[in-house]
Amino acid sequence: MTMLTDLSDQQLIAGCLKNDRRVQELLYRKYANEMYSICLAYEPDRDNAKDILQEAFVKVFKSINTYDNKGALRGWIRRIITNTAIDHYRQKGKENSFVDVEKISNTTQSSSEEFGILESQDILAQVKRLPEGARVVFNLFALEGYSHKEIAEMLCITEGTSKSQFSRARQLLQEWIK
Repeated sequence: MTMLTDLSDQQLIAGCLKNDRRVQELLYRKYANEMYSICLAYEPDRDNAKDILQEAFVKVFKSINTYDNKGALRGWIRRIITNTAIDHYRQKGKENSFVDVEKISNTTQSSSEEFGILESQDILAQVKRLPEGARVVFNLFALEGYSHKEIAEMLCITEGTSKSQFSRARQLLQEWIK
């Protein structure tokens, strides 16, 4: 007999579909730490990040029946976490946290090699220092892989604002890392 803690993702999904609270807790425990780190990338306040995590996992459990087994369960959960963090961001009314394109000066092009010598924790610590709008766009573009068009739609901003926020984030990170 399989130990409850040794359940595969498929077994976890099956248990969650039956609303088995023990299995839901196992799924949560399996992915919570990793997903909490994602929440912190969008919301630096730890209590708010925990709220986002909890809300997102409620969504996971409510919509587990929509998971189509295409791609990893981890990726499906990650998308829900990211979307919940973005929803939270929008609810807080952060539209004014974006810098106008005209206010951004001398953005420089550089290779990603400048960042290669640092540890990922060091880079993430610097990302957390970014102004909120720039941080959210940077996370969505550089870490999550969304296009500027997708980011603009998610955040209800223009594509140009998304690009300028990313450019500003890169510029600030380059300055801080040098």
